[in-house]
Amino acid sequence: MIPLGSCTMKLNATSEMLPVTWPEFSRLHPFAPQEQAKGYQELFRQLETWLAEITGFSSVSLQPNAGSQGEYAGLMVIRAYHRSRGDLHRDVCLIPVSAHGTNPASAAMVGMTVVVVACDQQGNVNLADLEAKATQHRDRLSALMLTYPSTHGVFEADVRRICQIVHTHGGQVYMDGANMNAQVGLCRPGDIGADVCHLNLHKTFCIPHGGGGPGMGPIGVAHHLTPFLPGHPVTRLGGKDSIGPVSAAPYGSPSIVTISWVYIALMGRDGLTKATQVAILNANYMAKRLEKYYPILYRGTSGFVAHEFILDLRQFKETAGVEAMDVAKRLMDYGFHAPTVSFPVAGTLMIEPTESESRAELDRFCETMILIHAEIQAIIEGRQPRTNNLLKNAPHTAQVVTASEWTRPYSREEAAFPAPWVRDHKFWPSVSRIDEAYGDRHLICTCPPIESYS
Repeated sequence: MIPLGSCTMKLNATSEMLPVTWPEFSRLHPFAPQEQAKGYQELFRQLETWLAEITGFSSVSLQPNAGSQGEYAGLMVIRAYHRSRGDLHRDVCLIPVSAHGTNPASAAMVGMTVVVVACDQQGNVNLADLEAKATQHRDRLSALMLTYPSTHGVFEADVRRICQIVHTHGGQVYMDGANMNAQVGLCRPGDIGADVCHLNLHKTFCIPHGGGGPGMGPIGVAHHLTPFLPGHPVTRLGGKDSIGPVSAAPYGSPSIVTISWVYIALMGRDGLTKATQVAILNANYMAKRLEKYYPILYRGTSGFVAHEFILDLRQFKETAGVEAMDVAKRLMDYGFHAPTVSFPVAGTLMIEPTESESRAELDRFCETMILIHAEIQAIIEGRQPRTNNLLKNAPHTAQVVTASEWTRPYSREEAAFPAPWVRDHKFWPSVSRIDEAYGDRHLICTCPPIESYS
């Protein structure tokens, strides 16, 4: 399992991946004459129609190459809409503190002024602060960027009211679709009140991602924003009011779009809905199992989480000297990739199991976290030292464990084989802990000393 919260590393089936290898898709030039690419045109048309139906929007553009580029394209569309109405002065973008880090960067890139909106103690957008900021900037309000479900792993109960406040003050609602995998088949951004939303095909719709790409971040827009969707001069894509291209190719990375087409075609309406339901169920199952050992930082008004949840590890820093990074490193000894560390809250782990994992794998991860809690408890109770212990020394490489000398206050077996399943499928980390971010924060000159030049 790769339980990266807010990154949705889900199963990419071989059957979905095969068309990428077909020369009919992989060898076609993006600027080939359209009469020579009718198969691609049909694929684009069908996928745009499906995504529009899933999101409740009027139109979809497949051009943006990543979720971040989708943010940029969506905000450019909103800016073009305001300018078409003579509202050149609308340049304020409201962004909650729970937003993804790319949100303020995207707003700045399109020339907007970012105004931060507070969240309440439950992690939801603070309605009073939102209304105050919207009123204060009503003459300049361009957009609100909202992640739904929120980055805190809960469904905003007042999401319709949030959209209404922004619309009342002349702004548009941009929904960050990074967590769309918790909506598909259950609710639609267009019905909720959003005007534009990007979709991470490389997450929600099964295109693999990581290591910088390739990704896809199409945007869906309401009817009044359709004329402003990205275009392209080579293929005459887009209308007279188009914002122009946001990618070099008219349809972004078209060959990998085949993956999402196959995924949606295979799943169908009922399958996509079931995937969403199971993703939410899996997250709540894990949160329920772990809540006795680690506080769950945020829950919705019903007491449940959405598709991901945040474990609060901050209390262990004082009681055991253990931080979130120590737990992340120790997970490697158990054979797990760490969850998202210290985002969106420092000192926490954000976990997202997705619908792809079996009950056995969910249990294996939960049991690992429970065993790590016992290791932390051993430090709190003084049975292990605060500095030279299993967590602070993790991960343990084969070179370390098989060294002739072993001076640590725990056994080699505890270090490398802390659970029964590790013996069956052992993953050996290749590098021990070095100095984490110390080298990034403390620049060290590696040049020879000046005396050596004399």
